[in-house]
Amino acid sequence: MMKISEIYAHLNELSPFELQEKWDNSGLLLGDFSQEVSQVVLSIDIDEALLDRLEENSLVITHHPIIFGGIKQMQFQEYPSNLLRKMIQKNISNIAMHTNFDQTHLNKYVAEDVLGYKIIKKDGFVAYFEVNEPFTTFAKKVGDAFGLKHIRLVQNHDFVTLVGLTTGSGASLMRSIKSSSDADCFLTGDIKYHDAMEAKTINLSMIDIGHYESECFFGQILAPYLKNLDLTVIISQSKNPFTYL
Repeated sequence: MMKISEIYAHLNELSPFELQEKWDNSGLLLGDFSQEVSQVVLSIDIDEALLDRLEENSLVITHHPIIFGGIKQMQFQEYPSNLLRKMIQKNISNIAMHTNFDQTHLNKYVAEDVLGYKIIKKDGFVAYFEVNEPFTTFAKKVGDAFGLKHIRLVQNHDFVTLVGLTTGSGASLMRSIKSSSDADCFLTGDIKYHDAMEAKTINLSMIDIGHYESECFFGQILAPYLKNLDLTVIISQSKNPFTYL
């Protein structure tokens, strides 16, 4: 058994919560620092199926904050109030590790362990690595690594030299990437139509690596850092909210 405050301190040492972006909401979102828990579940998100499986008095450590933009009403038929109600009923606590974990662990893991390239530079949320491959060859490698059934591309180059990577949704960073580096390709998720149009304008190739697909490694990255604690640690295989035909 461990107090949540002890677990929180361990997580803060691993990936300081002060690194999170101003708009983020990482930290202890539901629960009591003095509460003792014996079971910790790691998951990207919280959904009803996960809560139904969980033992009472569990701690869920998630990547995405369940409370993000603020809650003005608690109507239990709406998200996320429906989940928060069940969590309170079962005394389930939640700590989120979002943009702080992106910067300290997730981007590095995806670049080096998933894609197999060595990071040569990190700039905030962006990890850079050299590729030196034809664009189509590299794009197919990326698709295979993330298990993408379809690869959404913005191709402005036949050959890729330097790549920037941001897991999750990072298209808003494209201009800073282009202005501060020699990167000719950017990997991120949730690329929109107008992002693609802008990428064409600034001559930056892009590959959409998916939001879920690029962040689904959260649990397996974090679990080894908790193995020496007096806790049962379970990795929950979160489901992608999207399905594809």
